[in-house]
Amino acid sequence: MNSDLKNFYRKINYEKPSCQAHCLPSLEAARGKRKVNQLPLACPLFSFFLAFFFLSLVEGNSVLLIVGGRDGAGIVAFDRTNGKSLGKTSNDEASYASPVTATIAGRRYALFLTRAELVAAEPANGKTLFQFPFRPAINSSVSAATPLVIGDMVFLSASYGAGAALLKIDGNDCRKIWQSDQSLSAHYATPVHHDGYLYGINGRTDPGFEPPASLCCIELKTGKIAWEQPAFGAATIILAGDELLILTERGELMRAPASATGFKPSARAQILPTQVRAHAALADGLFYARSKDKLVCVGIN
Repeated sequence: MNSDLKNFYRKINYEKPSCQAHCLPSLEAARGKRKVNQLPLACPLFSFFLAFFFLSLVEGNSVLLIVGGRDGAGIVAFDRTNGKSLGKTSNDEASYASPVTATIAGRRYALFLTRAELVAAEPANGKTLFQFPFRPAINSSVSAATPLVIGDMVFLSASYGAGAALLKIDGNDCRKIWQSDQSLSAHYATPVHHDGYLYGINGRTDPGFEPPASLCCIELKTGKIAWEQPAFGAATIILAGDELLILTERGELMRAPASATGFKPSARAQILPTQVRAHAALADGLFYARSKDKLVCVGIN
């Protein structure tokens, strides 16, 4: 990371915004130089369960955010060049799930999981196309798994009794294929899909919570459990080709075939101490991971 980017992250993480309202920091690249802009969010906000955490998505000329604003500003769209409002929608609070875009049947969609529902919107202006109710039964909860787009279907998952749902998108509407709390309830980490099956961490992953979360594989089109590894605990999963790279909260990296017949690790190594919650990244055969106070890079052959 070069010095300009280090200074940028230091600035947005530790310095107070110059504006009095909530602000959206932006990094502008111009003539090889970088500078920070503060774009004010002129809308009253609901209080988040844990903390304020704006989830942004850049699509073309739009910056789309789940801000959980009141007065129809749950999701807002800004012009990425000048910060001007392009539109707003939703009266719901924000969740902790990142928004995604996808092209389905030749049409572009922006998908947001708010506190109470899935919202499909026009990427250009945030205009709502359809909604699907999906939320935990209790207010003191966290929905953090990103909506997973598989062809013309969207998989949703959350803990606290929400469970999972598979939807089929058709134009300005969606149809529920199945929904169950006896399938795959992802607390924080987003499951991965391979060859008609989903792999993920099922259950609450709060420290000390009983029973511990399991690692499981379910059939995409039915939600039926193919296999389950009990008491696995918190972990994140990356799909690399036809293999799973699983990093546990205890700092152990496991490598296993993405197979519906069972969990059979082919390699494992302790690469970090405990308290590993951040999602890892894989690029050019290099696996990047961090714990609370340590960052490592591991070569994956």
